[in-house]
Amino acid sequence: MERLREKVRTLLAEGKVAGYLGYIVKEDHPLPHLFTQDNIAEVDRAIVAPDKARYPLDKLLQQLAERYPEGTFAIQARGCDERGLNELYKWGQLDPEKVVLVGVACTQKQADYCECPGPWASVVDYGEKCAPVLQSRRVERIDALAEGNAFQEWLAAFDRCIKCYGCRDVCPMCFCKECSLEHDDLMSTGHVPPDTIFQLVRAIHMAGRCIDCGLCEENCPADIPLRVLYKKANALVKDLFDYQVGAPGTGPSPWKVLGDEMTLETKPL
Repeated sequence: MERLREKVRTLLAEGKVAGYLGYIVKEDHPLPHLFTQDNIAEVDRAIVAPDKARYPLDKLLQQLAERYPEGTFAIQARGCDERGLNELYKWGQLDPEKVVLVGVACTQKQADYCECPGPWASVVDYGEKCAPVLQSRRVERIDALAEGNAFQEWLAAFDRCIKCYGCRDVCPMCFCKECSLEHDDLMSTGHVPPDTIFQLVRAIHMAGRCIDCGLCEENCPADIPLRVLYKKANALVKDLFDYQVGAPGTGPSPWKVLGDEMTLETKPL
C-alpha cells in the first residue's frame, strides 16, 4: 500500500497532477475521494479495496475532465478501469495526455468472481498479478441451452426489470448526451416491467463498448444477468470485426466507422 501512496504523494507534490481519484474510508465505508495538493496529508489514508470498493471511477474522471479541461488527473485503475479509459480515449471523451494511471492488480478471488481475462492494469502499483479467467462459465451455461430455453430464460430476466436506469447511470461507458432509453418513440412509459426492447436497446449500445466491469449487474436491484448479456454482445463484435474492447492501439470502435472512408467523430467533452 505504501508504494502506491508514495507514488501519489510524489505526483501531487511535484505538481504533475491536479488530483488523484482514488478511495478513502469514511464512516467505515470505502468511498471515492479526490486527493489534491491542498489535502496531500490525506494520502496517508488512501486505500485500495478491489474486492469491496465498486465505483465507476472512470465516470467520475469524465466529470472532472469536463469541469477542469486543462487539468491532469491520476486515477486508481484496475484492469477493467483501464479498458474503460482506453475506450474513452478512442471516443474522444478523455485526453490520454491528461490521465496518469495508478494501477492495481485484482485478487484471484475478484478475478474468479468477475471471470475477468485481464484482472490487472498495465502498470501495477499495488497487488500481484493473478491468473486471468479466459472462459466464462456463465456464458458457457447459456450457450449450452436449447435456443427456446435460452430465449425463455432471457425473457424471464427482462421481465424482472423495473426500469430504474441503474445500469445506465453507473456505467462508465454511458456518455451519450441524449439517451435512447429515454426516447419517447422508442420507450413506452408507465409500465413495469418495461417493454423488452429496453434491455435489448442497451445491449446493442454495449456491444463493442462494454468493458466488463460488472457494475451494471451489481447495481441491478432485479438481479438481471447483465454481465452475461454484454459478454455475449462483445463476443459477437469480436467475431464480426475482430475488435477487442479496451485494448490499446486497436484503432477506433467499429461503431465509429461508416463504410470504407467515412468516420463518425464523437464530439469531445
